[in-house]
Amino acid sequence: MSFVWAAITLGFLGSFHCVGMCGPIALALPLNHNSLFSKISGAILYNFGRMFTYALLGGLFGLLGQSFVIAGYQQALSITLGAAILIMVLLPSKIYSKFKITSFIYSYIGKLKQQLGLLFGKKNYSSLFFIGTLNGLLPCGLVYLGVTGAIATGSSLQGALFMAMFGLGTLPAMLVLALLGNAISVNFRNKINKAIPVFVVAMALLLILRGMNLGIPYISPEMSASKPECSKCCHK
Repeated sequence: MSFVWAAITLGFLGSFHCVGMCGPIALALPLNHNSLFSKISGAILYNFGRMFTYALLGGLFGLLGQSFVIAGYQQALSITLGAAILIMVLLPSKIYSKFKITSFIYSYIGKLKQQLGLLFGKKNYSSLFFIGTLNGLLPCGLVYLGVTGAIATGSSLQGALFMAMFGLGTLPAMLVLALLGNAISVNFRNKINKAIPVFVVAMALLLILRGMNLGIPYISPEMSASKPECSKCCHK
């Protein structure tokens, strides 16, 4: 279950990045400020909406990882994902700036914002939940990293659990932001943001070690590299 703690830690550290990226949405939530109970329950529903989307994404991408496991490529998948994360972290930001966002992505974001705008006009609990679900679909580098971890689990169920725990890790900071506004200082957020790349690199290295089949419990457990045999074939 070490992947659960990795997911929660990634979510917690990344949540301070989320405060800056998703802060405007959280601060503008149509919460009922006349009732403390309604305000808190509304903020929780919004965040549960995000966690629901994360879990759904984790399940879908975990299913993709499961196909690699069934094919007998779990070790190669883990090493490849870890190496890809390292490359993303270590490459200079100037290289990323050369890649332009396509019109398709602009259109996708525009449609999401349009739907979010409609939901903000409805001041009820269901709209807060659905604002959260759509918020979870907005482009975010840390969510992509979480999805990578979900693929590496090699299981649809564990992938969903990984992303749900990732969402749980973001909950404290996002709740504070929604309920108390800018209570988290910029200086504190900056300090946490500096720690994120270190943890991301550590996670990438763990994925690589996991795929190396070193027989180390929880870090690099032994995996079966052979493909699963057909049960019917065994009876021939």
